[in-house]
Amino acid sequence: MTEKKTLFQKVWDNHVVVPETPETPAILYIDLHIIHEVTTPQAFSVLREQGLSVRRPDLTLPTLDHSTPTTPVSSYDDLLKAGVGAANQVRQMEENCKEFGLDLLGFDSGKRGIVHVIGPELGATQPGKTIVCGDSHSSTHGAFGSLAFGIGTTEVGHVLATQCLLQRAPKTLEVNIEGNLPRGVTAKDLILAVIGEIGVNGGTGYVIEYRGKAIEALDMEGRMTICNMSIEAGARAGMIAPDQITFDYLKGRPKSPKGSDWDKAVENWKKLRTDNGAIFDKSIIINVDNLRPMVTYGTNPGMVINIDQRVPLKDGSNFNKALNYMQIEPGNQMADLAVDVVFVGSCTNGRLSDIKETARILAGRKIADNVRMLVVPGSESVKKNAEDQGLDKIIKAAGAEWREAGCSMCIAMNGDLVKPGQLCVSTSNRNFEGRQGVGARTILASPATAAASAVTGFVCDPRKFL
Repeated sequence: MTEKKTLFQKVWDNHVVVPETPETPAILYIDLHIIHEVTTPQAFSVLREQGLSVRRPDLTLPTLDHSTPTTPVSSYDDLLKAGVGAANQVRQMEENCKEFGLDLLGFDSGKRGIVHVIGPELGATQPGKTIVCGDSHSSTHGAFGSLAFGIGTTEVGHVLATQCLLQRAPKTLEVNIEGNLPRGVTAKDLILAVIGEIGVNGGTGYVIEYRGKAIEALDMEGRMTICNMSIEAGARAGMIAPDQITFDYLKGRPKSPKGSDWDKAVENWKKLRTDNGAIFDKSIIINVDNLRPMVTYGTNPGMVINIDQRVPLKDGSNFNKALNYMQIEPGNQMADLAVDVVFVGSCTNGRLSDIKETARILAGRKIADNVRMLVVPGSESVKKNAEDQGLDKIIKAAGAEWREAGCSMCIAMNGDLVKPGQLCVSTSNRNFEGRQGVGARTILASPATAAASAVTGFVCDPRKFL
């Protein structure tokens, strides 16, 4: 009798070079290695010291994103706007790629962008692949039915040199999302609700497969948002089975298969679904029929409530510390909390649909006088497409800043910072202390909620504008 397998098991089994044993991890083949300037310098140094080359330059996709300023760059002086350390990281990445024969998507490529945005839009991300990057949010690519996860700097070196990794198979967690997302509720709200339900450690040791009616109804950009934040639930990776929506997204992209190879690929991709009767290690069901826009109130993504709820009354040193840092009182509502900064962007919500949703709220309106708003496309392609549709004009007319592609305010290492004590409504993925700058206070939300908050100057339910 044929073994019934989950989606994860199918992809894993297809890439095992040497099976794991009680004493040793498996050797896993890697189909795509995406790299950026922050987690690679040490790896390249090790290759250089040991006289090693990059094993598969054709399976290595390098770009610049974390340390790049989101203002135009034409010289080293422009890079310095992100700080000396960041500028040197960029220059080192350029030199390393030249030395090791890698085709860097740099400032003159027209294809540069956040690692987890450009992989899919180039068609390099495909169903059934194993994909790694020295970045925790590599789980994004699992939206295509790939097994994608973040790795450490030492492991980056291993993949560069061998195209393989030592890995132990994680357990599997099925998250069934049933029902229909209500008006004004987005994929970002959905994944925040999931994290709130299972906790920031709920996925530890697991690969999550998202299934169900509500997942199947999402477009690819929404699915990427879901898988992106799987890591915020502690999971090793997030996965969604490929379907016609996936195939339509990938068809015709630069690195997608062409001609008869495309037809063969699709036939193989259709097999990448969890078999009926396959057993997960753990399963949960969440219904979203009554889901509302979600916002965080604390200092991790699991401290989240719907925008109509009051901040919970709990006790404990960590809970109290988080609320003290956020300057938020238990029992209060998040709505109408004064906002200083709004950030729309990141690998979570820096895609074209996110920019469109932002512009839809901002159209014909002005942001509040006390608010600074940055809208940062996730790639140069997103920027161009948004500008072709006139979205940048709407954003600038509202008083927001329209920036160059990059990670920007998601992480305080590129010159885009939230000042100490300021409250930022952010579409990024982490609200840790200091994540957006020393003393910065972060509320995670959807692009719609962020835009509505920018207009009113207070944390605001976007449904008021829909």
